Amino acid sequence: MKKALALSILATTLSISQVVSAEQTYVGSNFNSVWAQVTSDAYAKPQNKISFGSLVEFGVNKIKNSAERTLSDHSDILPQFNKLAHPNGICLKGTWEIDQENIYSGLFKNGSKAMIIARASTAMSTTKAGETRAFGLAGKIFSQDEVDQESLVPTANFFLVDDLGGTKAKHYTDVAMTNEPAVSKTFEVIKNLAYALKLASTFGKADENPGMRQMYEISEMDAEGKVITPKWMKIQARAGQTINKSDFRDELNVKNYNNHLVFDISVANSELSNGQKDWERIGSVTFEESVVSNSCDHRLHFHHPKWRKDLKHKL
Repeated sequence: MKKALALSILATTLSISQVVSAEQTYVGSNFNSVWAQVTSDAYAKPQNKISFGSLVEFGVNKIKNSAERTLSDHSDILPQFNKLAHPNGICLKGTWEIDQENIYSGLFKNGSKAMIIARASTAMSTTKAGETRAFGLAGKIFSQDEVDQESLVPTANFFLVDDLGGTKAKHYTDVAMTNEPAVSKTFEVIKNLAYALKLASTFGKADENPGMRQMYEISEMDAEGKVITPKWMKIQARAGQTINKSDFRDELNVKNYNNHLVFDISVANSELSNGQKDWERIGSVTFEESVVSNSCDHRLHFHHPKWRKDLKHKL
């Protein structure tokens, strides 16, 4: 039961998408076009609600189709769809930069610098301080080969969450998000248990290990030589950037930070004797623009990397 509950909670935090279009062959995207779409239809903060009825309708298992497509479709922009687990978000534009020597490859390598579009979100329907919120960050890093930001290049996607059951953390900038989050049994999970179980059972069938999102898309992008991937990644807002806003989307409005909101990137490969990871900071993400929009919530798509057993974590 404990394992089933953990999987159910995790599945609710993943950006599984209900898409109405047929899958197309992925040929890459350019940064400017994707961000232009995301900012083309800004709207006031909605309160998008989850609905058990949205998972299956008229005999069509929408969540099954969506889970399979999310794992196989690399598209960065899709026709209108509903995010079934993280319906409310804010999108951010910025720069991914690695500034510390480390053993990892690709865009984890020291000196790497690339453009990134991210979506910060909360699981289920809660968005305001005082509610139980599971904070998530999905990132889409564009190959640094895209010098002019116009050429078509592949993107590396990642998914991080602070606590799968949610917490009472007052600020998004207070928490650390990782690719293998903690699991807390909270009232919010119990309240939406049937919804979570449906997502969990479907996503568990689609991928081997839904409890962890691997980072190999980042370590393989622009890699030269041997590919080395960290087991864990953590992103957390740099200290001293807290702003008191009830809704997390207001808190993360980059204009509140003079268009300069910084998150540190840390990675780890092993656990210490106390169960903590051996985190090392290797770089940062600096966000310079943000938007709450229809395309952020209903068109921007993040591909889920499938589980692999062949990854190298050491030299």
